[in-house]
Amino acid sequence: MGVTNEQMIAFWNGPGGEAWATNADAQDRELQELGDAALGALAVASGASVLDVGCGAGTTTLTLAGRVGAGGRVVGVDVSAPVLAVARRRAAGVANVTFVQADAQTAALPGAPFDAVYSRFGLMFFDQPEAAFANLHRATAPSGRLAFVCWQATTANPWYDAPITALRGLPGVDLPPPLAPEEPGPFAFADPDRVAQILGAGGWQRTELQEYTDEIVDDLDRRVEFSLRQGPAARALAGAAPEVREVAATRMRDALAARLIDGRVRLARAAWIVTAQA
Repeated sequence: MGVTNEQMIAFWNGPGGEAWATNADAQDRELQELGDAALGALAVASGASVLDVGCGAGTTTLTLAGRVGAGGRVVGVDVSAPVLAVARRRAAGVANVTFVQADAQTAALPGAPFDAVYSRFGLMFFDQPEAAFANLHRATAPSGRLAFVCWQATTANPWYDAPITALRGLPGVDLPPPLAPEEPGPFAFADPDRVAQILGAGGWQRTELQEYTDEIVDDLDRRVEFSLRQGPAARALAGAAPEVREVAATRMRDALAARLIDGRVRLARAAWIVTAQA
């Protein structure tokens, strides 16, 4: 059985959402360039109404609010109460922003119809993606625009794969089984043909995917610390005994040290910038 929306909602209102909220500033720094690439593809106009799906801690929502100006409005929707609490604190006093806790797969989205729909890594977790994109299409004005960023395959993303691979075979660590390619999760939209099919089934037209690649360049100590507190390796180590965590940290450091170039860890990232028309 695949991951259900109910399981995803529980995760993002439990340890996943709490970890993201705690590390929101670091996460935003990590993802800003990729999110900005999708914002550029959206090319939202002043005065527009925009829906930010999977808005998380609100950074992208506030960026959109600045771009649409006082005559526009932005609604950020997310299932996670912990991250929305951060978003609302950040947006205090910003008049053209509203945050809504809801499941964008099924909810009647307040403020519709929108001129544009945006997401930074918030659309890969639906258990019925065709239905989700159909719901977003219904919430979009005729000729409205969609732009989002999603990950390519894990094999093209060692930033994700290297830390978790370092833990394989470590006694006391129960790694989750790999997700099937079409299961909800970070890499559910790795296949561009599948993405185009899903959007088409949801009513979207003229879908285009542009490849985006860059790399994380980081200090070794900081990268090890980040990987131990956020992401799949951190989740696998939750509740592990201190001695297990110590061994895990050593393994992770060794794995990341193997990617040092000129004293800095370099980890490739590969994403899709997806655009479509309502």
